[in-house]
Amino acid sequence: MTTTSADNDARTQPDAQAQRDAAAAHIRFAEAEAAKIPDIPASLPLRPIGNVAVIGAGTMGGGIAMALANIGIPVTLIDSGQEALDGGLRRVRDNYAGSVSRGRLEQAEMERRIALIRGSVDMAHARHADLVIEAVFEDLALKQQIFHQLDTIARPGAILATNTSGLDVDAIAAVTQRPQDVVGAHFFSPAHVMRLLEVVRARQTAPDVVATLMDLGRRMGKISVLARIYPGFIGNALFRNYTREAHFLLEEGALPHQVDQALTRFGYAMGIFAVHDMAGNDVGYQTRKAQMATRPDDRRWNDLIMKLTEMGRLGQKSGAGWYRYETGNRTPLRDPAVEDFIVRESARLGIARQSISEEEIIKRCLYGMINEGARLLEQGIALRPSDIDIVYVTGYGFPARHGGPMYYADRIGLAKVYADIKLFHEQHGFWWQPAPLLERLARDNGRFADLQVRT
Repeated sequence: MTTTSADNDARTQPDAQAQRDAAAAHIRFAEAEAAKIPDIPASLPLRPIGNVAVIGAGTMGGGIAMALANIGIPVTLIDSGQEALDGGLRRVRDNYAGSVSRGRLEQAEMERRIALIRGSVDMAHARHADLVIEAVFEDLALKQQIFHQLDTIARPGAILATNTSGLDVDAIAAVTQRPQDVVGAHFFSPAHVMRLLEVVRARQTAPDVVATLMDLGRRMGKISVLARIYPGFIGNALFRNYTREAHFLLEEGALPHQVDQALTRFGYAMGIFAVHDMAGNDVGYQTRKAQMATRPDDRRWNDLIMKLTEMGRLGQKSGAGWYRYETGNRTPLRDPAVEDFIVRESARLGIARQSISEEEIIKRCLYGMINEGARLLEQGIALRPSDIDIVYVTGYGFPARHGGPMYYADRIGLAKVYADIKLFHEQHGFWWQPAPLLERLARDNGRFADLQVRT
């Protein structure tokens, strides 16, 4: 197996298997710790969840409904249009049928679970739910409209959860007369498969609401991790840094396959550009386009993925994205057309392309995440460094053998990480401003693990 220099730097023991064993032990520890919230006693009574309404019958809403039905909870899947609702229910049935065909589910069990999910185009059918989970598009105004409506419909004491992946839950709670009942419940797609649930505690969220959502995640077989309000919460906050640097690397001289190769050698199952193509390069296009008019001009931005979308290179679904794809085959293949486009973009931006080492690719992609993680810890967005690690190993494909970004940073040594981040700040500016917590720990020869909060 080929390793990078950054990987070698991280090896504080000669035995690679011992490192893997230590990382695995850390992940088990992180899973157990994530369930503990310092100001919420384990004995706190939970709110009963006997039935749930899910608003939005898209891929996410349907997956959430399946995750609930899988543990025997009746669900009403609600959408504003009959066609969308029918499509969502059909997708649910197809997903279950696929499990039956692969021998992972008995036909009788499939029918039992499907019988627990009913559809409706009437929001009033959320009236008797103990928990309502909104799972519509990432549009703050739309979510506020739904929560304002739910405030008049849902029974007193019902939990109102938003599946937002990064919007301000306080702003959503503010349109209700019951902010204590509002919480973020960020599921990951496909929700009936992915094991991570970010429970987002708003300013006025009641402790028993937090405890109930954390426990519901556990019942669904997920790892529940608590986060406070921050753009992107824990997971997407770090992911922004990962993707941004990968795109900057393309402008500076790397090609998609070189970045992806470095990341897969590090241990990722897929590189970032292959992931983009799988998810669809048009995901988030409208949001990014809307943000362009108000972006600060004191920092660097990258719009390569928007231009690919405008070129019709949406990824696997269009047969071309960062790579090209042959009919019926999802293997990413290098495409001279997109590589020529990247080179032309560098020239247009006045950036002289140069060879970029695998070591720099890994450091640029990972160290920005570590720096952002330090900010989240400093601001109390994440309770503990191991929470960040388990979010990344469970929900974002961070290689388990490295134990998560914060654990990985401790293995390298924070003084080394800080020195590189400081150098990147000098070279690349705004996005690499070192987090004060990282600077302090590096100066004092400290570790993120020293910050671990226990109850």
